[in-house]
Amino acid sequence: MSWAQAILLARGLSRGWGGICGAALTGAPFSQPPPQSPRGLHCSSAAHNSDSSLVPRPPEPLRKPAKALAPHEELFRQAPDGARDKASFVRAVQNFGQHNVHRRGHVDFIYLALRKMREYGVERDLAVYNLLLDVFPKEVFRARSIFQKIFIHYPRQQECGIAVLEQMENHGLMPNKETEFLLIQIFGRKSYPMLKFVRMQLWFSRFKNINPFPVPRDLPQDPVDLARLGLRHIEPDLSARVTIYQMPSSKDSIGTADPTEPHIVGIQSPDQQAALARHNPARPIFVEGPFSLWLRNKCVYYHILRADLLPPEEREVEEIPEEWNLYYPMQLDLDYGRSGWDDYQFDINEVEEGPIFAMCMAGAHDQATLAKWIQGLQETNPALAQIPVVFRLAASTGELLASSGLEEPSPPPPEEQEEEEDDPQRQQRGQS
Repeated sequence: MSWAQAILLARGLSRGWGGICGAALTGAPFSQPPPQSPRGLHCSSAAHNSDSSLVPRPPEPLRKPAKALAPHEELFRQAPDGARDKASFVRAVQNFGQHNVHRRGHVDFIYLALRKMREYGVERDLAVYNLLLDVFPKEVFRARSIFQKIFIHYPRQQECGIAVLEQMENHGLMPNKETEFLLIQIFGRKSYPMLKFVRMQLWFSRFKNINPFPVPRDLPQDPVDLARLGLRHIEPDLSARVTIYQMPSSKDSIGTADPTEPHIVGIQSPDQQAALARHNPARPIFVEGPFSLWLRNKCVYYHILRADLLPPEEREVEEIPEEWNLYYPMQLDLDYGRSGWDDYQFDINEVEEGPIFAMCMAGAHDQATLAKWIQGLQETNPALAQIPVVFRLAASTGELLASSGLEEPSPPPPEEQEEEEDDPQRQQRGQS
C-alpha cells in the first residue's frame, strides 16, 4: 500500500467515525448514515455533508431592471400647474437647449417631443416644428466631400430630420422659408431631409386645392352646426334647404341636458319634395339608419327617408328630346375596323336603388326622435300624412358615438308605443 492510499483510507475512516459519533449524539440509529464506499485514486474525495461549501451553487435568476423613464422625460413634467399647452411645450424645448449646451442626446429628445406634440395640442403648429429643427447642432452634419454625399453622412440625424418633416406632412403643414433655411444650415443642400423638403414643396402646392368637396380644418363644436355641415357635404343639390326641426334643450343648473329633446336637423331638395308628392300612398316608405359619416376625426350619423324601387311595369320612362340629350348624341358615325375577337358587350355592375326623399341628423337614434322629424316633414310635404312610414333602425356603435362628441342615444321607446301601431305597418315591418 502506497502512502497516498494510506492517507485516503485514514481520511475515510475518520469521516465515518465522525458520522457515527454525530448520530449517537443526536439520538439517531447507527444505520442512518450511508456507508462510505471505497474510493480509488481517480474518485473525488469531496464529501456531501462536510465539503458542501466547495460545490459551486447555481447562478441566481437575473432580475429584470425597473422600467426607467425615457430620456429627457422630466423636461415635460416641469410645468408648475401641470398644464399641457403650447407655452409649456416651448418651455421644455428651450430648457433642453439651455441645460445641454453641446446638445447631447438631441435625437432622442426630438423623437420624444414628436410623440408628445399631440398631448400638448401643437401637432399642427408650424412654428413648433421649426423650433424642434432648431435643436439640431448647426454646421456639424453637412457633407464636406463627394464621398460623404454618396454615403449618407450622419444617417441617424438625417432620419430624425426626415421624421420631423413626415409628421408635418401627415398633418398637412406646408414648410416655409424658415424650415428651408434651418435644413440648409443643419444638413446642407445635398441631403435627404432637403430632398424631402423639395418634394413636399412640389406636391403640396399641386394637391392643396384638388378636393372638390373640402372639409374645414377646424370643425364646429356645436352639434347643430356640425350636423348642418355634414348634411351639406352629403347632398349634391345646392338648392336643398336645411331645416332645424328641434334644438337641443338648454342645460339646467346642474349642468346636464335633457335627453328627451335632442337636436334634429334635416335637409331636402325641391326635386325630392316633388318625388315625394308623386309617390303612391299605397306603398310605404322607410326610415333607415343610422349611417356613419366621418368628418376628419369626428364621426356623425344620419338617417334617410326612402322608398323601394318600383317594378319595371310601373316605371314611367321620361322621354328626352333629342336636342336636349347631351349624354347620347343624335348621330354617331364611327367606322372602325373590328375583328372577331372584339367584345361588343361591357360588363357593368349597376345596382338600382329606390328614391331618397329626405335626410336628417339627430342627437338620438330612437324611433321617438325620428317620429318628430317625420312630423316636421309633414308641414312641407302634405302627402306624407297619407303614406305609411316604417322604421328600419339598426343598432349604432357606441365607440363611434363617443368619438363624435354627440349626445348618446336615448333608451328605446316603451312597448306601449309599439302596440299602438296599426296592423298594416306591423305586417310590413315583419316582411322587411
